[in-house]
Amino acid sequence: MAWKTLDDMELSGKTVLTRVDINVPVEDGRVTDTTRIERIAPTVADILAKGGKPVLMAHFGRPKGKVVPEMSLEHIRGAVAEVLGVQVHFAADCVGDVAASAIGDLPPGEVLLLENTRFHPGEEANDPAFAQALADLGDIYVNDAFSAAHRAHGSTEGIARLLPSCAGRLMEAELRALEAALGTPERPVVAVVGGAKVSTKLELLTNLLRKVDMLVIGGGMANTFLAAKGIDVGKSLAEHDMADTARQIMAEAGEVACEIILPVDIVVAREFKAGAANEVLPADACPPDAMILDAGPASLERITEAFRAAKTLIWNGPLGAFEIAPFDAATNAAAAEAARLTDTGGLISVAGGGDTVAALNKAGAAQKFTYVSTAGGAFLEWMEGKTLPGVAALGG
Repeated sequence: MAWKTLDDMELSGKTVLTRVDINVPVEDGRVTDTTRIERIAPTVADILAKGGKPVLMAHFGRPKGKVVPEMSLEHIRGAVAEVLGVQVHFAADCVGDVAASAIGDLPPGEVLLLENTRFHPGEEANDPAFAQALADLGDIYVNDAFSAAHRAHGSTEGIARLLPSCAGRLMEAELRALEAALGTPERPVVAVVGGAKVSTKLELLTNLLRKVDMLVIGGGMANTFLAAKGIDVGKSLAEHDMADTARQIMAEAGEVACEIILPVDIVVAREFKAGAANEVLPADACPPDAMILDAGPASLERITEAFRAAKTLIWNGPLGAFEIAPFDAATNAAAAEAARLTDTGGLISVAGGGDTVAALNKAGAAQKFTYVSTAGGAFLEWMEGKTLPGVAALGG
């Protein structure tokens, strides 16, 4: 779909209302991870370079439409200023006279952070009056919060209908990466879908079947598919009530010529703890008292073989119990190979989702992927083929 970027907008002398995601972790009054703030820096720098006045709108926590002092964005203003490298002022409300006055007083070359948008019930309700109150504050709207784009809120969807709008640099990068992976990808395309439950990724699997050439299923989800094929998975995590659904997915894959790659060998243990005694067995030989906790070396070879044959990789979810050694081996090795192939120019690799980002970081592979999304829910909904309200509004 068509959407404008900062390059399409005249920003000089304009108040630029910029929706960002700076919902960062805070412990004892200190921001413990500034990644999300770092990711908005290019957008803020470009607005300033073009002579615009950046006014940041964001949510923080879940105050549910009420003022909750500990969820005030004032707590992170200092961290935002430190990362952006500019003076950041604060307005104690995101609408009305308080916000308007703060915008009027904002010196050139500096930034204003508005109070938590979710302190107003109109934000999550996408109330037209609240969206209008936001829009009244500025001239141009920039959405740089892809991670909130799956929510039709006042500051993500409503306001975009009321002002000239565009995507910020982070949103632009995310949309281009996803378009490259799922919109018009270079083929063959391989997708890795892992995690605990088929039930939580049913829409994702169904959508991917028709868009990818090879589908690697890992983690607890793979156990469900093995069980659906009549294989005894012992005490492994598996959704036995999803057997019919798993069989249907495998049948549909056959109809659309999508190859499903399941483990051919497994790493099993009797207890779920780091360093637990374990053994590698054929996929159909799990002892009744054991759990499948990772894919085995032959499975890993098949997966990396698929990576080497592919031009595009989409990754969501680990291949095993990546949180503890030695059951992180398959995830780490597959991630390393995907990173190597990307680094040598043979693969476009896009990954996303909380566990996925954690697994790729743990494997030391994330920085070599073409794009790693921190968007979570929005990334998943995009992969499921859903329209994201915050993105659709930019094309309006």
